[in-house]
Amino acid sequence: MLNVPTLWTVFVVNFLALGLIWAYVTRSYPKFAAARFWMASAFVGATGAVAALIRLFVESPLPLLIGGAGIIAACCFAAMGIQRFYDRPVSWRVMVATGVLSLSGVVFFKVVFDSIPLRMLCYTIGQAVPLALSMHLLLSPPEGRVSPGARLSGIVIITIIAILAARTVGNLLGGDLSPIAGSQSHAVMVLGLMFLSMTLNFGFLLMAMDRLRNEVADLALLDDLTGVANRRHLLQRLTEECARSERSGEPFSLLVIDLDGFKTINDTHGHAAGDACLRHFTLMAQTRLRPGDMLARTGGDEFCVVLPSSSLREGALIARRILDVCRQDAAACSGKDIPISISIGVAEWDRSIGQFPDTLMAHADHALYAAKKNGKNDFAIYDQAPPLSPEPVEAARKFA
Repeated sequence: MLNVPTLWTVFVVNFLALGLIWAYVTRSYPKFAAARFWMASAFVGATGAVAALIRLFVESPLPLLIGGAGIIAACCFAAMGIQRFYDRPVSWRVMVATGVLSLSGVVFFKVVFDSIPLRMLCYTIGQAVPLALSMHLLLSPPEGRVSPGARLSGIVIITIIAILAARTVGNLLGGDLSPIAGSQSHAVMVLGLMFLSMTLNFGFLLMAMDRLRNEVADLALLDDLTGVANRRHLLQRLTEECARSERSGEPFSLLVIDLDGFKTINDTHGHAAGDACLRHFTLMAQTRLRPGDMLARTGGDEFCVVLPSSSLREGALIARRILDVCRQDAAACSGKDIPISISIGVAEWDRSIGQFPDTLMAHADHALYAAKKNGKNDFAIYDQAPPLSPEPVEAARKFA
C-alpha cells in the first residue's frame, strides 16, 4: 500500500536535492541563465509540496492555496527556463496571468462554490498551460537539431500533461482522485508525477551538458585573442573543402595573410599594442568577406581565409578588397593609431592537390613570399608554373 504522506515527503526531498544541483550549476556557470529558472522551479516546487503535505493534516484553505501556487509556479519557472535556454524572451506576463487565473479559479471553487473536481481542473490548467507553451522549443528548436535531453524533456512533459488531464477527467466523471481522498489511485499518480519531475530535470541536465559541451568544443576551435577560427579549425575546414571539391570538381581558393613588420610593432609599441592590431585587423578583414567565408588565425601574425566555391580570380578580388580596406585605414591613422600593412598570397585548389590541404597552403605560402619579395603591402597569386620555372608567378595586377 502506498502511503500518500510518505510520497509527498519524498517529493519534497527530491525537489530540494534538485534545487541544490541547479544552485551548484548556477554558481559554476553564471552565464547559463536557464539554470536559475530551473533552480527556482525546484525550490518553489519543494515549498508547494510541503504545503500539500501540511494540507493532509490541517483543515485550512491556506496550505491548499500555498501548495497550489507553489506547484503552478514551479511549472511556470520550468517553462521559462526552457525559453531562456533557447534564448527566447521570458513570457512573464503569460506565466503570471496563467498562475493568477488558475489560483483565482481555485479560490472561487473553494470559497464561493465548493467543488473539488473544478478546483482540480484549475490546478491542471495552471500546471499544463506553461509546459505546453514550451513544447515547440523542445521538439522543434530554432537551430533545427533536437538534442537527446530536449527530446526526453518533451516526452516527459507530454506524459505529465496526459496524467494531469486523466486525473481531471476522472474527477469530473465522479471519481475522487484529489489529495483529500488519499486513495491508492491518487497515490499512484503522485508517485508517477514524482518520477516524471525527476526525469524532467534529468532531461534539463542533459540539455545543459549538451550546450556546455558544444561551447567547449567551439572554444577549442576559436582563437583566444581574436575570436576567429584557429589553426585546428582551419585544417578541419580545408580538409572538408578539399574532399568536397574532389567530389564535385568545383574549385575553392585560399588566402594566406601576413602582417608586415609586426615584430617591429611589438618591439616599438609593446605586445598589448600588437594584440590590438591583430584584433583590429580581424574586424577590418571580416567586413570584406562574404557569408560562408572563414577567417582563421594560424599563428602570431598570420591569417588564412577559406573561400568556398571561389575561383582564383574571385580569390584575387577578395584579396584586393581586404588590402584596400587596410590601406584606407592606414592612411587615416594619426596620433597613437598604428597603421597596418599586410601581404597576401592567393592559391586555388585543383585536381593535383586532391585531399591534401597542406599542398594548397604551401602554394598560398609561395604566393605570399612573392608578394613580400615585390615590396610588401600587396598581394600575389600562385600560378602553376612550367616545369623549368618552379617559382610562383606574381600576377596581382591582372586580377585587380
